[in-house]
Amino acid sequence: MGKRKAPVDVFAYLDYRAYLRAFYGDAKASRSFSYRLFARRAKLRSPNYLKLVIDGERNLSSAMAERFAQACGLTAEAAEYFQELVQFAHARTGADQNERYARLRSHRRYRTVHRLDVAQDAYHSRWYLPAIRELVLRADFQEAPEWIAERLVPSIKASEAELALQTLVDLGMLVRNAHGRLCQGTSLVSTGAETRSLHLANFHRTMMAHAAEALDRIPAEERDISSVTLCMGRAGLASIKLRIQRFRAELLALSDLEEAPEQVVQVNFQLFPLSRLEAKDQETP
Repeated sequence: MGKRKAPVDVFAYLDYRAYLRAFYGDAKASRSFSYRLFARRAKLRSPNYLKLVIDGERNLSSAMAERFAQACGLTAEAAEYFQELVQFAHARTGADQNERYARLRSHRRYRTVHRLDVAQDAYHSRWYLPAIRELVLRADFQEAPEWIAERLVPSIKASEAELALQTLVDLGMLVRNAHGRLCQGTSLVSTGAETRSLHLANFHRTMMAHAAEALDRIPAEERDISSVTLCMGRAGLASIKLRIQRFRAELLALSDLEEAPEQVVQVNFQLFPLSRLEAKDQETP
């Protein structure tokens, strides 16, 4: 008698549609199953409602999410997690997304399955992790948490610095060379499609807040914070974005050529509208 295949683990997913697609594929392959049978389980009038949800043509309300969880055979914490997945997918504001994501992370099974994603979340949500990763380039860098904490602006706790070092090592962002010294690894921070924009948005919010604080905290001669207001057409805006992208690449290349790195700095780029396009301007030519 063959070994029974393990059911699809809902905790392995951050997209409820992807889970439903995997669930249906698994159920269809292992036994007699159909959209019609699922509809009966969920007490749905439409026999192809599941397909419409999977294809993104229908969204699930909270009440419907509960019925879908039951039809998938999910109970207790797994059913609760599925319903929270639905809420996370439909969250619109950054604050709402963060609140929903925090609920997903509160599940132990999620943290076990998505251990790396949790660490990547920490990388983007704590401003000092990227700073510490750059700080190791200093010739006089010391791995001591106290040394690190005192050199950041603003300073952090030694315990935070210690945890940050461990997180960077877990992510492969910091590795040890042949002499046992910490140095930058080649690993890039890459999160899943469902959380990438959330993590990056949180990171940018944090760095913009630091830029605002720098106006009062950092002497003018040690910073450069300026802005310009323009009125541009579509072609001009596209050109500006391209120039920003090229300049960002130039700065990274310049950093790689730095022979004696001493101070970690943050360079922010922001381009956003201060006026609305007229309806006719929004139409595709």
